[in-house]
Amino acid sequence: MRQLIDENMKFAVKQYAVLKDSTPAGRMPRTFQNGRSVDAKTDWWCSGFYPGTLWYIYEYTKDAGIKTEAEKRLAILEKEKRYTGNHDIGFMIFCSFGNAYRITGNKQYKDVIDTAAVYQITRYRPTIHSIQSWNKSDKFNCPVIIDNMMNLEQLLWASQQGGSSRFREIAETHANTTMKNHYRPDFSSYHVVDYDLGNGQVLGRRTHQGAHDTSAWSRGQAWGLYGFTMMYRFTKNKAYLQHAQKIADFVLSHPNLPEDKIPYWDFNAPEMPTKRDASAGAIIASALLELGQYTAKADRARYVDAATVMLQALSSDAYRAKLGSNGGFLLEHNVGHFRANSEVDVPLTYADYYFLEGLLRYKKWYL
Repeated sequence: MRQLIDENMKFAVKQYAVLKDSTPAGRMPRTFQNGRSVDAKTDWWCSGFYPGTLWYIYEYTKDAGIKTEAEKRLAILEKEKRYTGNHDIGFMIFCSFGNAYRITGNKQYKDVIDTAAVYQITRYRPTIHSIQSWNKSDKFNCPVIIDNMMNLEQLLWASQQGGSSRFREIAETHANTTMKNHYRPDFSSYHVVDYDLGNGQVLGRRTHQGAHDTSAWSRGQAWGLYGFTMMYRFTKNKAYLQHAQKIADFVLSHPNLPEDKIPYWDFNAPEMPTKRDASAGAIIASALLELGQYTAKADRARYVDAATVMLQALSSDAYRAKLGSNGGFLLEHNVGHFRANSEVDVPLTYADYYFLEGLLRYKKWYL
């Protein structure tokens, strides 16, 4: 694993040089499909993953060119610290500026995170005890999605680092509501819970990006596993740890989980085998490595062994791109929104981010 981690990080330096050159100065990379690079504005929900990944690469390699590129992209992203269009300001700011501050100690980066937390809680809705994810539309009244668990890390961190206790209170309240309303008896998760904003009642439960409303959309299970593990890190509330373990058990014991443990895009997709989602595998692997830090010996071994299989698979030719290919992204075979035929079997920025995070977590905790 030590050799595998080192080789992946050196590969990432070369690949991300390709990605940098194919991404306009004022934009962020999004994907590579049909032989061309696709980029996005900084108010796109994934805009923080590219600079965040650059910081992970720099943390390991100390490559000066990588650091320079990371700083340039942070400069164009900073304006999004007041973004209120949806819940994703945590992905946008904490995955980028959070890594930057952790590695450099530059107080200006912390100031950006603190500001983002203030704007993040403007979407908190007291009647539903949650942060509203998306705005009202013809499909949803007041939707909260499982992905929102990930963005709570920014609030918990900001509170822990001298910010308002209100940040932590909202994060815990949101997590408790999610635990109550998003999960089925088998500890699989719906994607979306839609609320009546007036009285807080649940109007419906849907799996918008999954195969059907009662299916287990793979990346949704990954977000939940990671999110509740992270909640335990900050709060030491054993209810969150137990919930994370039950999600892990659902994922790892599922009969449709392939041998290499990289999930299909949905555990209940109508046609098997179907497209894999390497991004779900990367998120799950990173989450399992952290979960192993908080659990007893037998469970720790099970989680770390599974994560090791995943990271080794993602590092293989089955998922990792050839040098100079894939538009500069690291991983192939990810799925964004299968049913909408959006970003199917392509590279995605968050897949690379959590893949490298998992490798660095393995190095820190298990080598």
